[in-house]
Amino acid sequence: KLWERQFWSTGRTMCHPKTCMAAPTPASDGESIFAFFATNDLFCLDLDGNLIWLRGLAHDYPNASNATGMASSPIVAGGIVVVQVENQSHSFAAGIDAGTGVNIWKIPRGSNPSWSTPVLLSYGDGDAAAVVLESWDLVSGHDLRTGEQIWVHEEKCYCIPSCALHEGLVLVPSGGLTALRPGARGEAPEVAWRSTRLRPATSSPVVHRGSVYALSGAGVLACGDASSGEARWQLRLKGPYSSTPVIAGEHIFCINEEGGVHVVRLGAEQGEVAGQAELGETILASPAIAQGGIFIRSDRHLWKFGKKK
Repeated sequence: KLWERQFWSTGRTMCHPKTCMAAPTPASDGESIFAFFATNDLFCLDLDGNLIWLRGLAHDYPNASNATGMASSPIVAGGIVVVQVENQSHSFAAGIDAGTGVNIWKIPRGSNPSWSTPVLLSYGDGDAAAVVLESWDLVSGHDLRTGEQIWVHEEKCYCIPSCALHEGLVLVPSGGLTALRPGARGEAPEVAWRSTRLRPATSSPVVHRGSVYALSGAGVLACGDASSGEARWQLRLKGPYSSTPVIAGEHIFCINEEGGVHVVRLGAEQGEVAGQAELGETILASPAIAQGGIFIRSDRHLWKFGKKK
């Protein structure tokens, strides 16, 4: 109710048909849950759902908003919650203390909207980690503890799908799919490979056992070698797609916007549709795998599918 009052008091509404208040995915460190909303409100809850703290980032930074609402998801590591708030006005990224909700660091970003989610990359200094931020015209790595920029690669990115990681490579949705190999601090990353055949659309690329999978908006699932970018196979599914696929075992689950579920058996030479189902509701959210089941959220329901015990 507190969030509801705060949002409606701003007078803003979310009018884009592919967004909602809960577009970002929550993050958890196993002790708390961090939920970020399209209104720039960041909640910290315990595992029983009790409120620990709340940051109204739209209140603290009134110009940090865009016409369709925020959709970048938070990440949490090392006691720091990282949020990426990029828009046409006051863009920034911030590292927020997971225990108190207070800023540890805050850095400016370019004045263009981005809905991609940060990813965490080890950069070789012991247990140190870099936060990778994907923006409209660049992708950059920042020290998790301070926000200090470690490296930057200037190139137009797609800004809706997020980066993926594979053995030190950052797979960036840009120019199709571009693999960057970050070097030492202050050095620009090396472009390891680039593939136009592995181009993602709204869905983020997914890496599994040395392969990368990219799903186009029309429903073409492409598989390639994550180390070299060499294309392996393509499989046409029924689209359109917004959600990112998930992988469990030797199967990838692809769910289109109309609620059509395609379960694809993965193979080295070709993928094969192993099962299909029609849920009959609009699904834009990415599914999740946990506790021996798959969780799917539509515009009306939350389902869990699993084996009967």
